[in-house]
Amino acid sequence: MRARRLVWPLALAASLALPASLAAPAAARSPGAPAAGCDPTQTEPVYRGDVPSPEKVLGFELGERQVSAAESDRYLETVAAESERVVSGTLATSAQGRPLKYAIAGRPGLMSKAGLAKVRREAGLLRDPRTPDALAKRITRRGVPILWVSGNVHGNEPSGTDAALRVLRDLGDREDCAARTILDSALVVVLPTQNPDGREAGTRQNVYGFDMNRDWFARTQPETDGKLAMLNQYPPALYIDAHEMGGTSYFFPPNADPVYHETPEQAIGWINDVYGAAMAAEFTRRGIDFFNRDVYDLFYQGYGDSVPTSAFHAAGMTFEKGNASPYPDKVQEQYLTQWVTLSEAARNRHRLLTEWRQMTVDAYEQGKAGKLEPNQVYNPPNEVERQVPDRRVRSYFLRNDDPAKRAEVRTVVRRLQRMGVRVERLVRPLTVPDFKPYGRSAARTTLPAGTYWISMAQGQKHWIQAMLGEDSYTPFPYFYDVTAWSLPLLANVAGGSSGAVLRPRAVPVRTLPAPRPGHEGKAPKLGVLQLSETSSSARESAGWLRHRLDRDWRLPFTRLTTADVAAGKLAGIEVLVTPDGPASPAYDALGDAGRTALQEWTRGGGRYIGWQGGAQLAARLGLTTATLSEPTSDIPGSLFRAKVDEDGPLADDVGGTVWNFTAYDLVMRASSGVAVSYPEADSPGWFVSGFERGAAELGGTAAVVDQPAGEGRSVLFAAEPNFRALTDGTAKLLHNAILGPDPEQEAAPRASATAKAAREAARLPSPESPIRVSVKRAEAAEAASVLRSVGAKWSESRSGGVVHYVVDNPRGLPTDHHPFAARLPSLIRRAGITPVAVTLP
Repeated sequence: MRARRLVWPLALAASLALPASLAAPAAARSPGAPAAGCDPTQTEPVYRGDVPSPEKVLGFELGERQVSAAESDRYLETVAAESERVVSGTLATSAQGRPLKYAIAGRPGLMSKAGLAKVRREAGLLRDPRTPDALAKRITRRGVPILWVSGNVHGNEPSGTDAALRVLRDLGDREDCAARTILDSALVVVLPTQNPDGREAGTRQNVYGFDMNRDWFARTQPETDGKLAMLNQYPPALYIDAHEMGGTSYFFPPNADPVYHETPEQAIGWINDVYGAAMAAEFTRRGIDFFNRDVYDLFYQGYGDSVPTSAFHAAGMTFEKGNASPYPDKVQEQYLTQWVTLSEAARNRHRLLTEWRQMTVDAYEQGKAGKLEPNQVYNPPNEVERQVPDRRVRSYFLRNDDPAKRAEVRTVVRRLQRMGVRVERLVRPLTVPDFKPYGRSAARTTLPAGTYWISMAQGQKHWIQAMLGEDSYTPFPYFYDVTAWSLPLLANVAGGSSGAVLRPRAVPVRTLPAPRPGHEGKAPKLGVLQLSETSSSARESAGWLRHRLDRDWRLPFTRLTTADVAAGKLAGIEVLVTPDGPASPAYDALGDAGRTALQEWTRGGGRYIGWQGGAQLAARLGLTTATLSEPTSDIPGSLFRAKVDEDGPLADDVGGTVWNFTAYDLVMRASSGVAVSYPEADSPGWFVSGFERGAAELGGTAAVVDQPAGEGRSVLFAAEPNFRALTDGTAKLLHNAILGPDPEQEAAPRASATAKAAREAARLPSPESPIRVSVKRAEAAEAASVLRSVGAKWSESRSGGVVHYVVDNPRGLPTDHHPFAARLPSLIRRAGITPVAVTLP
């Protein structure tokens, strides 16, 4: 049954409005319980008429069609201009120069500068565990929580924006008890669109190819960075993130497992038992189809629900509406979930503030005791397969005694500080009895003065562990995203942890400035070859690279296509960088002319740098002796310690090891020119942060090769060195590959060796964002039956006792827009299969 749309004619709304002379002055009201019998959704809306309707401003009602980014801004500013309950501002400017407009709504008494400052100050006091209990109780009795409503982080998922504008109009103009309940008991921040460039282009990603629902902890994009700066000013107790997915159903929490272990239990209680329960009751009453406890997890610490939960102790809420529904229905259901959730938060104002405060106190006490939260599951019959180690962690340290790494260390420190983490610096050496360096055993260690110290005895304890822990301790093998994101490992900086009670001589560190972009030395004439305009992997990888070149290194470059190469446009290019993308279609698209041009350019003295599909293309063209093969392991996105050849030019300022990010990447083997390699799996140097099954196959193989190709050179990475522009450690290898000198001349490779590499590369598939399912051999028949039932097409391989299915996804659709990917985990579970791994695109 389709939802009944609550669309009220303007004339009726006006007739129900209270005369201004009879309305109670909102500024005089204080937070309290809602009026008895005031139902959030069944109360008839009463509009004052101060705020013009969307039809009067835009020429159509919200939901008739999607608003443009400019129309959204115009209506938001209209509401703010006409309502004393609303103020507006701009929190960031997108890469293409569009503003990210926000509005703040509340009772008029809060809307002055002094009123808003008071709300911010009280929120800060509740988030500080040092605040006296008596003061905290007074704030929880009289204060208001800050509730966020945001939409459209994926530009091609527009309906959350229109719904948020409806919410804003209602908060700005409605005078009935349902609206007053929210206004009297909360401050609401409305951010209608988080990705205006993507909205205008109709793309999931922003202009640089970033999925900004993965960018929250790294803050590489201006849209994300500005949003988090605003969140730190107005810390949320509730954060709504409205999306769209495939189909016609609606998802709202409870979430699927896994849930990250450092997720406060009170927040999960609000997500599951308060907001989730309220929406389930409303959707059931209306007969609207919905589901929960499936598909959308709360694990990776880069989402718009997980970061508000771990970093702000908010109830982070992902809402997903099926995009196959008519647009008016999509907007109506998005509006319904937003309004119901805001209403439930307001109706429970005192409890919400009390528990929000308690989460900070609990976090501080846990950090003081060195207690890490354990893994658990929330949706039986799932079971924890990997538990958090039973080890005390009271302190983290970041070493600052390597001049070559100081910029990366400062970047990590700054990211912590900008999320409210207190960082101190040792003024005297400190002997730590149980210092555990990342990926090593604990030992008595003296840390030098200048080392950064991060105590876990802070209200931000959960976030500290999420960012500085050496592993995510994935509880069981279901992966909606990557499983490793430790900031020190991504940056390749030295540090570690201790569980001892320490009293170091240390001083607080002021928030460090942003790093200065740029590069040293002469920039080469640089080309970037994007292997496909339609492949999602090519667009993302090339976009991440363009961002790094534009924003971080300030290196000018020329964008090239396969057609450009075939047309002779490599002339004048000195270094060509080829990111990921489908290698076989690109090889064909080059044609004989393009292939010959690329071979002659490289062998004539050009420097070819490629990774993943770009490396596979180089092998097919005979530019390397390195052989590539499909992995037989399950590595959904993990960090591996790798050895660096310190005598080679790629090692400059990197050191002897680097943390290499890999996710089902090709296995590369080479007998010469190995610049970075994986340790043997049984050696002391072997360590993996994140999930892996069968990763020992990487032991002793190459991660990066640097080989001569005629008079030129090919530098090939098996994995993405610039993943989401946050793997700063391996990005330095890429930086050196572009700007550094050539290595000492090696003997030219034998034609037979390059021919073998080309033959093996030609046999490799070029899957686009595939779905991967791995099961034990005994359950292979049942797994194949599940795949056939949804119409999947797949390739199959076997290793040891495991069968690996790689399911074709030719359009590169993400899970939430794929016709069956989201259903696979539950179908596998219902078939009685215990998978080795299920990895969704």
